[in-house]
Amino acid sequence: MKAIACTKIKVVHYPFLLIDDDEKVAKNILEVFEDFEDFLCLGVIKTKEEAINRILELKPKLVFIEIASKKPDSDLSFAILSELNEFLEELPYFVVLTSDESHAFEAIKKGVSDYLLKPLSQSELRKCLLRFQKKNPVKEPETICVKSYGDYQFVHLKDITHLKADNNTTDIYLSSGQKVSAYKTLKHFESLLPFYFLRVHNSSIVNINYVSRIHLGKLKCYLNNNEISIPFSKSYKDNIDTIIRRISS
Repeated sequence: MKAIACTKIKVVHYPFLLIDDDEKVAKNILEVFEDFEDFLCLGVIKTKEEAINRILELKPKLVFIEIASKKPDSDLSFAILSELNEFLEELPYFVVLTSDESHAFEAIKKGVSDYLLKPLSQSELRKCLLRFQKKNPVKEPETICVKSYGDYQFVHLKDITHLKADNNTTDIYLSSGQKVSAYKTLKHFESLLPFYFLRVHNSSIVNINYVSRIHLGKLKCYLNNNEISIPFSKSYKDNIDTIIRRISS
């Protein structure tokens, strides 16, 4: 099976989810997004249940949602927002996608942040993203504190290539070749790290900015221009798909 490779992935600041059960429309939207390198699609969602689960799990800053699907069995609607209100103190920045202008006005009444009419215009998307960025300036942590008894190490996130679980401890690997060990589980770090750190295996998290190749046949992810090989499992396929989308674009 052919491997997917690249020489460099630019740092992204804004993760988003796309909720739309029309695969053709979703594909067209993602193609438009290829010109906006600050944004990373974390997944394309087709059902209400999956949408709620993924938003609660990933906590994206931005969500695009179709609320008037033409499919008769579709369950995509404003009910997704109502249910999320039960669990989140603050909802993501929702942008409604619709081909019916009346639904767009309804969206504004329900407190949705913005809307876009289909077919999607690149110029209108650009304006939408600029509005979003103006209201949501980047506020990402630059370092993480690794404590080992009385020893505190402050590690720059941009220097971390990947993390590996070792029983109840975690080894943090840096681009310099250095390894820092922490007496915390991988799950602990997964909850602290920014969105561009993705779990690809029960025992591994990678910084997607260091991914240089993905081999689907061998189930391996390569970092640092193929110097480091990390196995991935099929249970984390959504995260692998996210990295592939970034590489491919």
